[in-house]
Amino acid sequence: MGHLKLEILCLVVGSVVALLALNIDSALANTGSNADEEGGPVFVKEPPSKVDFSNSTGAEIPCQSRGTPQPEIIWLRGDGTAVGDVPGLRQVLASGALVFPPFRAEDYRQEVHSATYICLARNSIGTIHSRDVHVRAVVTQVYDTHGDQEYIIKGNSATIRCKIPSFIADYLDVVSWHDSDGNVYKLDNRGVFEDGKFVVLPSGELHIKDVRPEDGFKEYRCQTKHRLTGETRLSASAGKLVITEPQNSIMPRVRDGESTALKRKIIEVQLTAALLCDAQSSPPAKFRWYKFTDGSSRQPVQLDDRLKQLGGTLIIREAKVEDSGKYLCVVSNSVGEESVETVLTVTAPLAATVEPAVQTVDFGRPATFTCHYQGSPVKNITWMKNGKRLPQTEAVIRIDAVRREDRGMFQCFVRNDQDSAQSTAELKLGGRFDPPRLTFKFREEVLQPGPKVSLKCKATGNPSPEIVWELDSKKVTNADRVQVGQFVGENGEVVSHVNITNVHSNDGGVYRCTAISKVGSATHTGRLNIHGLPHVKSMDKAQVVAGSGMVKTCPVAGYPIDAVIWEKDNRVLPINRRQSVFPNGTLVIDNVQRNMDQGTYTCVARNAQGYTSRGNLEVQVMVPPSISFMSFGETAFAGSATQATCLVANGRILLVQHSTTFTISNSMLNCTGDTPLQITWSFEGGNLSSHLGLKTALIGSRTSMLLVEPVSLGNQGIYTCTARNAAGVANASAALEVFVPPRWIVEPTDRAFAQGSDAKIECKSDGFPKPSVAWKKAAGDGPMDYRDLKGSAPGMRVEDGNLVISAIPKQAEGYYLCEANNGIGAGLSAVIYISVQAPPQFEIKFRNQTARKGEPAVLQCEAKGEKPIGILWSRDGKRLDPKPDPRYTIREEILSNGVLSDLSVKRSERTDSALFTCVATNAFGSDETSLNLIVQEPPEVPFGLKVLDKSGRSVQLQWSESFSGNSPITRFYIEYKMSKSDWNSGKDRVLVPGSQTMASVYNLRPATTYHLRLVAENEVGTSEASQSVTIITAEEAPSGPPTGIAVEPVDQHTLKVTWKPPLREEWNGDIMGYYVGYKLASSDKPYLFETVEFSREVGKEHHLMISNLKTYTEYSVVVQAFNRIGPGPMSKEVAQHTAEGKPDHAPQDISCTTLTSQSIRVSWTSPPLASANGVIKGYKVIFGPASSWYDEKTKEIKATPSSEIILHGLKKYTNYNMTILAYTNGGDGIPSTAVSCHTEQDVPGPPTAVKASVMSGDAILLSWQPPSQPNGVVTQYTVYQRTVEPKESEATSQKIPSFQTTYEISGLKRKERYEFWVTAHTAIGEGQPSKSATTSPSNKVPAKIASFAEKIVATHRDEVKLPCQAVGVPAPEIKWKVKGQMLTQSNRLRVLPDGSLLIKEVTRKDAGDYACKAENSNGHDTIMHTLVVQAPPQPPSISLAGATGTAITVRLKSPSDSAPLHGLTIHYKQDFGEWEATQIPPNMSEYTLEGLNCGTRYQIYATSYNSIGTGEASDILNTRTKGQKPGVPSAHKFIEVSQNSVTLHLSSWDDGGCPMLYFVVEYKARHQSDGWTMVSNSVKPSGNYVVLDLSPATWYQLRVTAHNNVGFTQAEFEFATLTLNGNQVGPARTNDNGRGLLLEVFPWLPEWVDYNMIVAGCAMIVIIVVGLAVICIAVSRRNRGPESFRLRDEGLYAQPDMRGMTLKREFRDELGYIAPPNRKLPPVPGSNYSTCDRHKKGMNHPTWNGRRPAAATGVPHTYEELANGGGGIYYDDHPPVPPHAHSDDSSLYSKPPNGVPGQDEEICPYATFHLLGFREEMDPSKGSNGLTLPHGSTTLPPPGHGHHRGGSQSAPRGSNTTRYGRGPVGSGVVSSVAGGGTVGPNGIINPPNHVFSPEYDDPANIEDEYGYNSPNRRGSLGRRSMGSMRTVPIPESPSPPPPPPRPSDSPNSTPSHSQMNQSNDSKESNELSEAECDRDPLIRNRNSVSGGAPGNMSTEEMRRLIENRNQNEAHSIPNGLTPYDTVNV
Repeated sequence: MGHLKLEILCLVVGSVVALLALNIDSALANTGSNADEEGGPVFVKEPPSKVDFSNSTGAEIPCQSRGTPQPEIIWLRGDGTAVGDVPGLRQVLASGALVFPPFRAEDYRQEVHSATYICLARNSIGTIHSRDVHVRAVVTQVYDTHGDQEYIIKGNSATIRCKIPSFIADYLDVVSWHDSDGNVYKLDNRGVFEDGKFVVLPSGELHIKDVRPEDGFKEYRCQTKHRLTGETRLSASAGKLVITEPQNSIMPRVRDGESTALKRKIIEVQLTAALLCDAQSSPPAKFRWYKFTDGSSRQPVQLDDRLKQLGGTLIIREAKVEDSGKYLCVVSNSVGEESVETVLTVTAPLAATVEPAVQTVDFGRPATFTCHYQGSPVKNITWMKNGKRLPQTEAVIRIDAVRREDRGMFQCFVRNDQDSAQSTAELKLGGRFDPPRLTFKFREEVLQPGPKVSLKCKATGNPSPEIVWELDSKKVTNADRVQVGQFVGENGEVVSHVNITNVHSNDGGVYRCTAISKVGSATHTGRLNIHGLPHVKSMDKAQVVAGSGMVKTCPVAGYPIDAVIWEKDNRVLPINRRQSVFPNGTLVIDNVQRNMDQGTYTCVARNAQGYTSRGNLEVQVMVPPSISFMSFGETAFAGSATQATCLVANGRILLVQHSTTFTISNSMLNCTGDTPLQITWSFEGGNLSSHLGLKTALIGSRTSMLLVEPVSLGNQGIYTCTARNAAGVANASAALEVFVPPRWIVEPTDRAFAQGSDAKIECKSDGFPKPSVAWKKAAGDGPMDYRDLKGSAPGMRVEDGNLVISAIPKQAEGYYLCEANNGIGAGLSAVIYISVQAPPQFEIKFRNQTARKGEPAVLQCEAKGEKPIGILWSRDGKRLDPKPDPRYTIREEILSNGVLSDLSVKRSERTDSALFTCVATNAFGSDETSLNLIVQEPPEVPFGLKVLDKSGRSVQLQWSESFSGNSPITRFYIEYKMSKSDWNSGKDRVLVPGSQTMASVYNLRPATTYHLRLVAENEVGTSEASQSVTIITAEEAPSGPPTGIAVEPVDQHTLKVTWKPPLREEWNGDIMGYYVGYKLASSDKPYLFETVEFSREVGKEHHLMISNLKTYTEYSVVVQAFNRIGPGPMSKEVAQHTAEGKPDHAPQDISCTTLTSQSIRVSWTSPPLASANGVIKGYKVIFGPASSWYDEKTKEIKATPSSEIILHGLKKYTNYNMTILAYTNGGDGIPSTAVSCHTEQDVPGPPTAVKASVMSGDAILLSWQPPSQPNGVVTQYTVYQRTVEPKESEATSQKIPSFQTTYEISGLKRKERYEFWVTAHTAIGEGQPSKSATTSPSNKVPAKIASFAEKIVATHRDEVKLPCQAVGVPAPEIKWKVKGQMLTQSNRLRVLPDGSLLIKEVTRKDAGDYACKAENSNGHDTIMHTLVVQAPPQPPSISLAGATGTAITVRLKSPSDSAPLHGLTIHYKQDFGEWEATQIPPNMSEYTLEGLNCGTRYQIYATSYNSIGTGEASDILNTRTKGQKPGVPSAHKFIEVSQNSVTLHLSSWDDGGCPMLYFVVEYKARHQSDGWTMVSNSVKPSGNYVVLDLSPATWYQLRVTAHNNVGFTQAEFEFATLTLNGNQVGPARTNDNGRGLLLEVFPWLPEWVDYNMIVAGCAMIVIIVVGLAVICIAVSRRNRGPESFRLRDEGLYAQPDMRGMTLKREFRDELGYIAPPNRKLPPVPGSNYSTCDRHKKGMNHPTWNGRRPAAATGVPHTYEELANGGGGIYYDDHPPVPPHAHSDDSSLYSKPPNGVPGQDEEICPYATFHLLGFREEMDPSKGSNGLTLPHGSTTLPPPGHGHHRGGSQSAPRGSNTTRYGRGPVGSGVVSSVAGGGTVGPNGIINPPNHVFSPEYDDPANIEDEYGYNSPNRRGSLGRRSMGSMRTVPIPESPSPPPPPPRPSDSPNSTPSHSQMNQSNDSKESNELSEAECDRDPLIRNRNSVSGGAPGNMSTEEMRRLIENRNQNEAHSIPNGLTPYDTVNV
């Protein structure tokens, strides 16, 4: 007893100590945990629920969270899958943000840019999700908004909508409206604009109150703002009001579709909502708004500062959630009523908060989280734990007993269709919970029976765990030999033992120790094996629930065990798919079924000796109850009885939901389950005993019935039947509904009300369901045909079942029906009568009534009220008596509800306009109404119409208003038409409001004559039209672009642009030309423009070739037309690609893989897209053996569209080279670098040949040649032999090394015949056998050569051995022959001991046949070897085949050689350059070197190469490419001037055979002393180039430098810009009186010299000398010399031979002629006379040229006439003196660029000059007045016609004419002149070798082809040519080209001076106009042209006529000149 007490005391003390230690540990653990507190993730920055962004801006969605440890951010899709990066479209940053970069429209992907995303944050504590993030990217699209056109009845309110495309409607807000008067109606910060008449609603509509006719004259445009991009724009079209006048009364009608459809509107809280009620009627209606409160009852909307009604629109400012609901708008007037219903939903942002945010709960204690949410509407509530959905849908989540797995993050989500919100909370476990942990585990052991065994487990945990032991799933308890013990160690560990003494084999099995506490468990399992026979222990009965799984391990003891199996019904398991048996004896059955799995199972254990043990397991399958159906049957009514039956049978749970309760169809509740069953009932979760009238009864063992009798409302609710058995519990519920028919609470009765008072009639009832109360009104006078109240009377409504009528009108009187019905029974109804007692009443108190003058008028007033009613009329306040005035008549008519009185007026007059009053009286009161009669008539004609302003497209008019016709003028019509149209069919109208007297007419055509007049209109009619005014609109630039623009690719670098002129009505003048612009389609740079001249051919298509473009590049092309005013609009861009080219790069990443011995896979990637130069159609794979890669014939080509190909049919074990190229429609691209691949080995072919040579009586030497197709590396040979005679034997074999090709076989029998054959081996296997060789050994051995004859190929200078192995007895003698001659041995050629011939340092000469002969006494044998020596190839020959500017073609020839030629290498370089090389195939006979420099000398040679090496080089070929420096064009082809610019036709330059590189363009004013102005130093060498910003009517110098590869050429030109009127200017004047010119010629003159005196004196001397010479020669030749040279009576003299002489310019000018400055003659259409315009085009014609200055004395000039001997006429080219030039002649000439004076400045150097005075010359009587010129030459030029002028820029030249050649010029220039002479350094003309005799034209003797056909043709005297003293400059000095042709304003009138200048493209100088316009009368009979004026021919027609005629008239002159050229005389 004492010991027991001591043990108890020790135990108590130990427990106390353990508890203290446990508390200390817990405190320390808590302290430690607080020091480093962990926390779950919480969002710091949560992404928004909706993210919209534009593709041009992109978006970044932040997501940040905090927690300990720091949470990880992961983005998910809506379906829960992780989000990854999409290059360029989506990226997740390290910060957690989700980024959507800006992207192109074509890169839009719906799964990326229109998706739902979730941000997930997680750490070791838990996981949380963000709200749903709805991402939507908006792709920028072209859109337009449009104003709506609204049809409205006058007096109503109109609503104009802004039509927005649906695809952009979600992102556009209407911010303002703009009308045509400039008014802006802009939304304020509250979202509404209101100024009385105009209201802009928050939804963007423009509301216009009380519409009047003048409102229809305005246009309204809406301005929208893009919510994402901020872009604002006005609508493309304006909205308008179409206002109609009502003809009669119209009941209210709602906008189409709005009356029948229930409108829904969603608005965010605090924003402004506008509920539209868009209706119109006549008279205008009243609008009343109601709100439904309890579903069916409605209340009037109480208006205040927040709720306003504007017309029919209800405005709700600062909307609240309480404003949500259904609203009703009632629209009514005197005719009827209409209504519109709108459901308003006010949304508030959702927000959620979970409380508590952090909750610490001890194990097993309850926990609760509550979700508090805000916002509206809330659609659902969901919960998540650690990112996984929970089934709870309530706002509160409860955990009854917290377990360890409940720890983590809880989230509450609140959602609706547009928004979502979430909140997080963390659940922490309180105290210290350490689950059990095993610190020591027993080991598995194998023991012999007998000894003791101890199994131990240690465990720790808080609280301390208990350790339980099991053996084969049965608990181990203490027994005789088994003891279980447990104690707590010093460190708190729990130690448990199982001790077994004298262990038996049956003690073996699976032991399990389990440490268990309330916070968890830990288990260890191990097997203890005891040697012994197998023993299956007994097994307890297993009970399994049907549908679950069963796992059972067979409890087997004994060791070793060979197998454990399971049986059932004597069948070894498994027998179906649900059964599994494992080697350790475990049986697993899935989805247990009673009928198949219940029964006895047998476990059989067997050892290796065959001993077995068996044990049975009984398995019982239990079925839990399952209730499938329950119902109360038919609907229960109050007072009746009902029942529900719960039956246990087959079935499943099924609930059918009706309304808000669950009802189940009329069937019974079925259950399945094993008995015994317990069936119970509950009501609303409680016991049935407390409810009266409820009874239950059990019927049998499976059925229970519930009876409810009698049924009352208290029995309504949910009834539940619960069935239980040992396998489980099942329940099902059903709802009982009790219906009660309606009954009266307040029954309505008859009522009477005074009119205008508020009426209310009650009608109330109750019942279940709650009855609905409805009111109806009888349609007629009796109590029948009841209809809905809608439209019966204004202000009538039903509120909570009561009928309410506000301000009850008379029309509300009648029978009414109140009905109460809930679907139960027949319902209730009551009929009442409501009477309304009313005084007389007029609905309209005042109105205006109009009548047309002379027509009758009727005034009506209708009074409603209780009868009788008396009516009195008054006029302007005085009682009206119709008797004095018979035009007035009064009539009354009694109506059912009042009286109608008519006042008729016959033939209304203007004096009848007055105020009429109608007074009605009855017993209840009186009322009156007023009618204002207005007699109207049409307005009078407007007057004073005048033009205030006009432009090209508009005119502004003003007028005075006339009498309005006693009716306001509603509008004016401005009628206008073009002058050629009539007023009936060709007029247009402009509507002007009647309040205006000034307006503008727009959309006119420029340069068009219009007639305009005015018409006034009022409501009565229109006035007569006013007198018309006439205007002519101004010209404008073209208003339309060219049409029919098409761009087609010509080649890889050229596009052809074609187009047609703009529409004729868009010209706005004459089209002068076109600007064609082009640029890269992807570039933002401006267009490059080229100018194209306008073609006047009707319907002709213009075109332009744009060259030097990039290959397969998309270009944008625009075309715009221009006229005199300027350019018109550009056409729309037309994009086109140039033609496809060849790819510039080869495919990349080429790899090859060997597949088999005959196939290789090749793959690659495409070349860079930028280098494709087109669409890659496919790839070509070029492949061939590497050994013959040089030979194109051995290569194969395969095409494929993919980037991979498998090459089949290749040679075995062969190294292949392959290269790949891409190809497009433009051709094959650059091939890649060759890659190599080796095919695999295969079995070899047979050895080529086999020899069996007898060596002796028992030995044979077998030799063979290697296989011709080794197909790999031969590793060995196999020699086979067998006996074939006298009998066959099995073959034997012998392996021979691969390097050995002979084999000596010995030990043979002499009398037997043997057969031999050989096979070769590779690593793959043995190949085919060779042909067999048979022989027999013999003692007689003749000489035999074992070697084979071969073709041996040797390399130059190598050593070669020719084999000749021989056998024979006696040993044979070996002899060699070389090329048929016996071999003479030397050090280089010697025979080796084995008979082989060795040749050292082989040369080409050694090639040939080598014969080896072996001979002995028994015989001889011979073989022949052929030696081929391969050496580097011999040099090829190279010669020139052709050359161009950038290429040289060479012809190649390679000599034949023994070694195949692999290719040739062409080496080339330019002088002083580096050598370059290119390789070509060996079979190419010609090759072109391209890309060379133009005009450059090159050295070229070639070498050949083969497999041996490169041969010697060929001779060097010296040659050059063609080309020279650019050639200077003529000025008239190069320069085209206008007022402010000059166009340079760059294509007119001769490129010298080399492509132009660029131009440098500079200019300066002609007398500018400082430097040149650089325009551009990189002008593109194609098309035209325009120099802008020049001053009109100004002379300029232009310097152009053209560059090509050869060099550059610089030329200077002079030109003058046109005047502002488009005319040309005369030569520039100088004010130094020629001083500067003389100083340049004679720089040594001192300053004090009077230059005027020097010039005058020199001129006088020259004149005297020349005059004397002429007189002397003329007198001496009067009677001598040939008749053709005699001076005639008319005063003509011969000219002496003056070759080699020089004349001062003053003398030369005296011989010329200048026409009088005061004459203007018309042009000569159809003649051969040249004009400036035609010279510009390169066509010159015979010309008269007057060169003599006007005499100061005023003596009229005479005309020169020389005989025409068939030669040409030649003139100097000085321009005429302008009329304003009064200074010295030197003012006419300028200094050329090289400083040499004397170059003429001409107004038009290629114009036609018609000598005035020709008419006088034709009269012989007047010939004596002419000034004669001396003639002196008797040599005449050959027949022909020509007109040549030195210095002309446009005339074509012969081959001898070199006018611009540079040469040494003393200090200047030496140049050639026309005709063959040269100009020396001093300006002296050196005559050519041939006689040169030009003449003046004689128009009287010219041939008929020039327009003259006179019978009086005379001969003329010839005269020799004299050169001008001037030095011909290198660059030309052109005069400005003429302006474009302009037609005269009046083609039928007599042309004035200015008109003729325009028609003939002349300048503004009189001289040129006279020369061009003068003509001879004799030409008037040519063709159909009559008169001297153009008459009915346009300038263009004249030009064509002249050009067509002259194209067939030009021909060459044999003396080297060109017809129609000009030389100096």
